[in-house]
Amino acid sequence: MLRSLFIGLSTNRSFRAFSERSSLGRRVSRRFVAGISLDEATNVAAALNAEGIEVTLDALGESVLEISRAEQGAAIYHQLLDAIRQRGLRANVSVKLTQVGMDIGGPTAGPALAERIVGEMVAHAAANGNFVRIDMEGSTYTEPTLALTERLHRKYPGAVGTVLQAYLLRTELDAERLLAQGIRIRLCKGAYKEPAEIAFPAKADVDENYVKLMKRLVGSPVFCGIATHDEAIIQQLCAFVAEQKIDKRAFEFQMLYGIRRDLQRKLVTQGYGVRVYVPFGAEWYPYFMRRLAERPANVLFLARNLLRR
Repeated sequence: MLRSLFIGLSTNRSFRAFSERSSLGRRVSRRFVAGISLDEATNVAAALNAEGIEVTLDALGESVLEISRAEQGAAIYHQLLDAIRQRGLRANVSVKLTQVGMDIGGPTAGPALAERIVGEMVAHAAANGNFVRIDMEGSTYTEPTLALTERLHRKYPGAVGTVLQAYLLRTELDAERLLAQGIRIRLCKGAYKEPAEIAFPAKADVDENYVKLMKRLVGSPVFCGIATHDEAIIQQLCAFVAEQKIDKRAFEFQMLYGIRRDLQRKLVTQGYGVRVYVPFGAEWYPYFMRRLAERPANVLFLARNLLRR
């Protein structure tokens, strides 16, 4: 019930506008969002690097409906890529297609705009020896996201990858499709509301599919990210890696900023690669609500922290 509530709130424009403008909303969000500015985000990235942790930086934003805003969002990413190079950070970037114009101007114009903007971003990353992760959104964007990633991978091999969501029924076939092309995958469970016709409705089924897919990805020659905070699943993967004699650095665990910092550090000391996803920016509300939907226990965690202040 809480998961459905937070997913619903993630698309509520009125509550979003109020939350993003209120001091309480910004205060609550800071657990999961690394500030508003590029400098704040890159400082967090540098601190994580010092602990042996890699970083993915994400300038938050989605559902952009004006070309000027899409271009402004793209400019931040170009600044990010330059800042990563100049500061020598071990970091890459992640972007959503709706953040750079996917929904602007109809079924042809929007995708063309997004492809141009992301293509320029990937070209910049390739020139810097860096990488762009095209993030996944709701199921209506799954196929367009995969197809765009494939086209850009052919032009800039190794400089672009995407995300697959284990709760979708199609994901096993999508994983084989991308692995066959050598495209890097970030595997997550998924945090959008989808109908039972296309997604596993039960958490146990999602978890089972996730474990099956993560073993397939880690056992492949493609470097992939296993995005989870579920300690039981992490233990299963560690046992699988030991049993199959897979190099601990042949993949990486990926976690969210502000969640399970203890587990992140523990995995680093055990010799695994760990990458933390670091979002920043004023448009934090949809991201924040989906984090609460993924793990409603985070609500209690936030309440305890607020009461301590």
